[in-house]
Amino acid sequence: MSTSSSIDISISAGHALHMRPPHVVMDLERLGSLHQSRLSFMRSLVRKIMREGWRIEPRRFDLDAEGYGTVIYRVQTNVDLFSFVLFSQYLDPDKRNDRVIASEWDLTMSLCEGEVDDDYVEYLRLNVPLQEAGRLDAKVMVLSRANRSVRNFDSVVAALSAGRQPEVEQIAQVGYLYRTTAVYGSGKLGMADWEKVNGKHPDFARPFAAEMFNCFMLRNFSLQQAEHIARQRAPETAVPMHPPLKRFFGIGNSTGLGMAPYLINHPQLISRWIEMRELALARVRGLGQITVERLARLHSLVERGVLHIQQTVTEDAWQTDNNRQVLDDFAALQDWLGSQRLESWAPLLSWAEASLSLQAQELLNCILLELYPELVDNLEDRFALAESLDLQPQMLASELLSLIEQRYAWALAIDFEADGATETFWYRSEEKQEPRLGNCNLENGSDKQMPLGIGYLAQQCHRQLGAYLAEHPEHCTASFLLRHPEQRGIVRRMQSMAKTHYGEIQANLLDREVLPMHLLRCKLAFFGVSKFDPRSRLWVRNTMFQGAPLLEDIGQPFEDDWFLPLAPTREVC
Repeated sequence: MSTSSSIDISISAGHALHMRPPHVVMDLERLGSLHQSRLSFMRSLVRKIMREGWRIEPRRFDLDAEGYGTVIYRVQTNVDLFSFVLFSQYLDPDKRNDRVIASEWDLTMSLCEGEVDDDYVEYLRLNVPLQEAGRLDAKVMVLSRANRSVRNFDSVVAALSAGRQPEVEQIAQVGYLYRTTAVYGSGKLGMADWEKVNGKHPDFARPFAAEMFNCFMLRNFSLQQAEHIARQRAPETAVPMHPPLKRFFGIGNSTGLGMAPYLINHPQLISRWIEMRELALARVRGLGQITVERLARLHSLVERGVLHIQQTVTEDAWQTDNNRQVLDDFAALQDWLGSQRLESWAPLLSWAEASLSLQAQELLNCILLELYPELVDNLEDRFALAESLDLQPQMLASELLSLIEQRYAWALAIDFEADGATETFWYRSEEKQEPRLGNCNLENGSDKQMPLGIGYLAQQCHRQLGAYLAEHPEHCTASFLLRHPEQRGIVRRMQSMAKTHYGEIQANLLDREVLPMHLLRCKLAFFGVSKFDPRSRLWVRNTMFQGAPLLEDIGQPFEDDWFLPLAPTREVC
């Protein structure tokens, strides 16, 4: 797909950065091919923790021999104080369920402002283990829960108890001890909303920073809990886990359809996220000087990418095929690099665009970002955005028509009369208030659908606006909306999104064949997850913080080099 109509952004007199155009970047399949990068929220959070030297230590560690009890971590940043409160309880194996319908979990936890006294801990104990069935106050910033990995937890504890290190090969199969199934924030269930967190707590003023910190802490607790149980079971023989092996453990995650509507309901924010990533890539492409050292680093990271994907285990046939394709693509990439004398990155990116799959292209883009932290990292504070969809009633209706035809041409090109083009509808379940997909031909309830079919709404508005202008060519938008008030929401959205760099995700989300997985992966890539393993077209397992520093690493030299983590060798372990 050609990028000849790239966006030019002036950076100084006589210079411009060339950013890929919306029709390339906002394609749903490409968004579903993104990978973690150094701008992902986990990476930027860990950089902040390590460089500022946050002091994180257990203030209370009351666990019995089986690891059940209460743990409170005191989190002292440069400017603030927080408490991470965790409850560990026995869970009947028959009740262990990663789906949203679950009502009990191995661990439940919350991130709170300031210190927590005994009375407040008891208040949390009555509510946090209930999750959605409980109620919290605005002192709580994040609520979450997690279940043990049946395949890993017991075997790791058994190995440590016997004085052995866990088997690297087994960890590579499932790279975590716990898997979280929900991480709630931003005002849900009475917690602090984003406006409070963003305004009062600068440490967590980046998007989803508090939620990512919750997962970072869960990952570290899981390792400490496993070592604690091993010591309790066999105090004479138990050994701690070797640090390289501990760093290879991440935290598992199961993400379902509930995350998908976020990308549609927060279009300005998503456009900003994409813009910052594309600006970083444009900086590398336009300003990145090629040196012997950076070329060597490129070759090293390409090889690391190959090994990382070879070590990625997926049960999903579709993702397995994608991973195999990336391996083939990266073999071709290595051959191509070996035959070139590069003086700029433009030839490489042009060749990749013409020769590689989307997932391989985007992985290469992330590798290039790793080469230039000085060009990339200062964008991490520009991901937050105060969203506001503002109606412009004074805009001429003819101008609105032109705006739709220019910025929503992708929507006007969709044939919504085609078979299956409007077969899917999105709705919220009555019981859990979670997004679901319905089929218009098989199920009732399309009248309850969520307004996520932006392309369809844009096309319908364009049709009515054209008919209105045939009668009233001089009227403004306000007059059109007096005739068609039901168009107010989509008009406001289109007027506002026309001011953004990248605008809407260019896809028909009502189509029979739509893959919500692409939406999930896009958002998860910005979070910083890896090792995507779809369980259906509606939910995916993945791994968070694998390779990241440990709590005991804070204060030690930090190189921020845990991109595409690899299993440690037996010699290191």
